[in-house]
Amino acid sequence: MRQALILVSLTFLPGIGQAIYFRDKVSWQSPVPASEMVTVAQARAWGGKAIWVDARPDAEFEQDHVSGAVPLNEDRWNELLPQFLVTWSPEKRVVVYCSSQSCNASREVARRLKDEAQLKNVFVLQGGWEEWLKSRK
Repeated sequence: MRQALILVSLTFLPGIGQAIYFRDKVSWQSPVPASEMVTVAQARAWGGKAIWVDARPDAEFEQDHVSGAVPLNEDRWNELLPQFLVTWSPEKRVVVYCSSQSCNASREVARRLKDEAQLKNVFVLQGGWEEWLKSRK
């Protein structure tokens, strides 16, 4: 019985370690505040005062994206950030989107733009690319 308890305890160690290591990366623990979310209609109303940022992987961006969107994803952050900053200006609002509402890429890119690039007026598109596609119909 004692050996079984030891074995069961040892099987939980990797899971506990991952839970501790990734605790800040779980989306349900760090939702985007409502003030930092924007609907498709709101973002469209901003017109030329908005910069669209596609946080999806390169292959998805190449297939289709919001017209005029700039690619900026986690995989190529260091390479793509300078290209994005060329298009950015302080009076513009940044709208970041990824595949869907449950996608964390847009949240992470928006967070990095605010924290690392020190940008203001960064928003996450509610519903992401899926919502954009629905709005085009």
